[in-house]
Amino acid sequence: MKTETAVQQRSTREERMHRMASSAYWVEFAKKWLWVIVRFVLIFGIAFVIVYPILLKLSIAFKSMDDLYDSAVIWVPKAFTLDNFKLVFKAMNYPRVLLNTLFLSSAVMLLQTTTCVLAGYGFARVKFKGSGLLFSAVIFTILVPSHTIMIPLYLHFKNFDLFGLIELIKGEPANLINTYWPFIISAVLGMGVKTGLYVYIFRQFFKGIPREIEEAAYVDGAGYFTTFSKVILPNAIPSMVTVMLFSFVWQWNDSFFTNMYLNEPKVMSSMMASSGYAIATYLSGGEQAATASYVQDPFFMSMMMNTSVLMAILPLIILYLFVQRHFVESVERSGLVG
Repeated sequence: MKTETAVQQRSTREERMHRMASSAYWVEFAKKWLWVIVRFVLIFGIAFVIVYPILLKLSIAFKSMDDLYDSAVIWVPKAFTLDNFKLVFKAMNYPRVLLNTLFLSSAVMLLQTTTCVLAGYGFARVKFKGSGLLFSAVIFTILVPSHTIMIPLYLHFKNFDLFGLIELIKGEPANLINTYWPFIISAVLGMGVKTGLYVYIFRQFFKGIPREIEEAAYVDGAGYFTTFSKVILPNAIPSMVTVMLFSFVWQWNDSFFTNMYLNEPKVMSSMMASSGYAIATYLSGGEQAATASYVQDPFFMSMMMNTSVLMAILPLIILYLFVQRHFVESVERSGLVG
């Protein structure tokens, strides 16, 4: 038995030495490790580009005034402080802005998901003359820059009317500017941010569901609406999770339409556009008169701006930490990755 084992080991060593003596072995070996190195560099590089700004803002946000002018302090502050967060919290009226943003983003997310799931199912299952052309038009909306329709949208919601009924009742069209109604109406009517992309996601997902599932439900006596709500929608949860998260985050970060429709900084993205002014105004007046000189300090104002940006994205980071597993699973099952 020992002799056979020794013979096998010797044979294995000879085969290994024979393979190592050939040039093909070293070519494959070099290709393998070259790909490992390239993959590591790519992943590390992409991760660095994404994570570095957040780490930098974290480092700056916890610095004190002494650390700001200490050349020895680069990343880790000598004395961690929360004074920057307290100042930005009061200057930006953070609780009110946070609640407004949560309400608007959640409402748009739910309404937009409902509209897009219905449209996506219709394009996937209902065939009619011109359906392909209509779907192409929906996809084309992804390519249309928002700036090209800015003026028509603004005038439409500034003088909003519904078949002349509002003007007939009130004597003039309704002015929806500086309200949340433009976002709600756009979400309900499929005109919201990235609606074309969401419809495409749902359409591709529903096309992957076998028709036999629906036909079996029809045979069992289920109607069209019952089949959609009790058979199709439960299977569409992965794509719905994907679209809901995309819709929430895009609406949270949207600054183009919020600045166009809202005259006052009511939500987080519009507040970020005027955060420097809000912080400077807070420091210059009232009980903060003693800190008015800080407004002239560009390094201090830069520190406040970094802190305000960190506080704006903090809820999204917390949200991602809670739903990252579900989000990754939903992306894999919704067909967004190969």
